[in-house]
Amino acid sequence: MEHDEAARVRALGEIAAEFDLDAIRVRTGESEIEIIRRDPAIQAPVTYAMPGPAAPGPAPAGEAAPAAPARAAAGANARKVTAPVVGVFYRSAAPGSDPFVELGSRVEIGQTLCILEAMKLMNEINSDYAGVVSNILVANGELVSLGQELLWIEP
Repeated sequence: MEHDEAARVRALGEIAAEFDLDAIRVRTGESEIEIIRRDPAIQAPVTYAMPGPAAPGPAPAGEAAPAAPARAAAGANARKVTAPVVGVFYRSAAPGSDPFVELGSRVEIGQTLCILEAMKLMNEINSDYAGVVSNILVANGELVSLGQELLWIEP
């Protein structure tokens, strides 16, 4: 049984490499396999999430404190735009072109907000709401998960 699982993981890895995918997830019944490709030259330290908030202590001398992303609380009327697919978030149609929206931009229903690239397909994400973009939560070029908040729109 474990041999079948290893063969499935290898096959998924080969598919990810063949189609130059950053991530692939397959669920069969109760079993789920997720493969995320990383550049071997860039080794990020492994981080473990601990339950409950921890108060940050002072940074040791000679070390800079890591920059925490500023995330304000959503207003009571904020509409949250979430990722309908796993993919890479892009704020503009092409590198160097103007972003679809900026912080403070007024948007209308149906207006393109961003693009999510999934499996070499560019998926335009359109607004279901009219209002003002009050927060952009994802950096350009960042891999986002299914259901992850991308931006907020306030009426």
